[in-house]
Amino acid sequence: MSLAQVEEEVIEEKVSGEFERERIPESKLKSWKSFLGMYAGEHAAGTEFVIGPLFLTTGVSAFDLIVGLLLGNLMAVLSWRFLTAEIGTKFRYTLYYHLEKICGTRLVTVYNLANGLLFCFLAGAMITISATAVGIPFNMEMPRLTDTMPNSATWVIIVLCIGAVISVVAARGYSMVAKAANWMSPVIVLAFIACGIVSLVNLEISSFSEFWNIWGEGSEPFPGQIKYTFWHVFLWSWFANAAMHIGMSDLSVFRFAKNPGAGWTTAAGIYIGHYIAWIAAALLYAVYLQSPEAQVLLNNGAAPPVAPGPLAYNAIGVFGILAVILAGWTTANPTIYRAGLAFQAVISKTSTFWVTIIAGTVATIAGLFPAFAMKLLDFVALYGFILAPIGAVIVFEYFFGKKAGIQSFYAEKSGIKFNQAVFWAWLISAGVFYIISIQFDIFLSFLTLPAWLSCGILFLLISKTYQKKFKR
Repeated sequence: MSLAQVEEEVIEEKVSGEFERERIPESKLKSWKSFLGMYAGEHAAGTEFVIGPLFLTTGVSAFDLIVGLLLGNLMAVLSWRFLTAEIGTKFRYTLYYHLEKICGTRLVTVYNLANGLLFCFLAGAMITISATAVGIPFNMEMPRLTDTMPNSATWVIIVLCIGAVISVVAARGYSMVAKAANWMSPVIVLAFIACGIVSLVNLEISSFSEFWNIWGEGSEPFPGQIKYTFWHVFLWSWFANAAMHIGMSDLSVFRFAKNPGAGWTTAAGIYIGHYIAWIAAALLYAVYLQSPEAQVLLNNGAAPPVAPGPLAYNAIGVFGILAVILAGWTTANPTIYRAGLAFQAVISKTSTFWVTIIAGTVATIAGLFPAFAMKLLDFVALYGFILAPIGAVIVFEYFFGKKAGIQSFYAEKSGIKFNQAVFWAWLISAGVFYIISIQFDIFLSFLTLPAWLSCGILFLLISKTYQKKFKR
């Protein structure tokens, strides 16, 4: 998840205070090429080495996977183009400043805390992924699909070392890291393609029909996994980045775009990282499943491990180890940095360096527990489910606020610091649908869109009453 020049400037300007609380001037706008580079790199990340294999563990069929990913990722691109880019280029505010105008400073602080913690857990998964590569020369026991706790002292030491290095680099040298990550992105993409080609050779695939039959009509899911259908794949791939598009996080990026058409550039990253890379990573796991070690585990009713390091190493050797380390590193660094910025809104008197160190520490502790990486499909679904509804407040105010008769940017114009209409819409929507998910064992990605729509509608309804009451 590396960040290109445009995002580097977004974050650096936010830290320095330049344009943090005002529209981006015309002289600072970027062409679509800047966004093309950013998204092409951002979505060929360490997570892809885990997500692809995890799809195989769910017993998904070929049609459900290949067509589901094709259409689900298309919906993600459309969400970026017609929602995020549309609003981002209209107002040209950061997400946090836009929310502050609607929600008030105190409620935005609550959002930042939730956002920062979830960023830390995501970065922790990236540290876990890099650790599976670093551990190969040390003959380290790899975490299994069902592992939740650290499995050895070697694992703990490697994770702590990786986390410490990433945290310090993120805290002291983000500009350098962002630029280096841009150079690494083509290497990582090349590694995914190489892994896919080598895997096809190892699987002796010589035709499209043989490729299709890798998944065929699907199978029973591995122990501890749920069965994925077309709708699981379609909705999960649409909402894998829900916080960024329908959750409006990428307003901070698209405020630099000359026009909403820049939103189409997200397709570069989505179809390279969330289509080609996921399928290539799944092929790596398909090769491993044919090994005697994996067969023994399957015959004993256990799920073979999904450890990116060994999978990539078996396919393309040392280059695979480097690719996994770089992919995890270039994802974790900016993610920790973003988490630090979110925390700084909560503890504003603390320096950027120390809030980033705090974020890195939380991420490293999370990285000790393999569950965040091994259950990445579930975690990403939860991440989007929690943060996406707050984006509905921005979307519904922009498209329907005037028709509903509510005041836009109400917190700013009324002087309130905690907009209860936003809070209750968010809490009720997320709470009710999460309870439904637990009570009826429904996968969260099925409920992300209902929760998002519910939050937007409730915001409009509650705002009409709340704003009238406040005026009196």
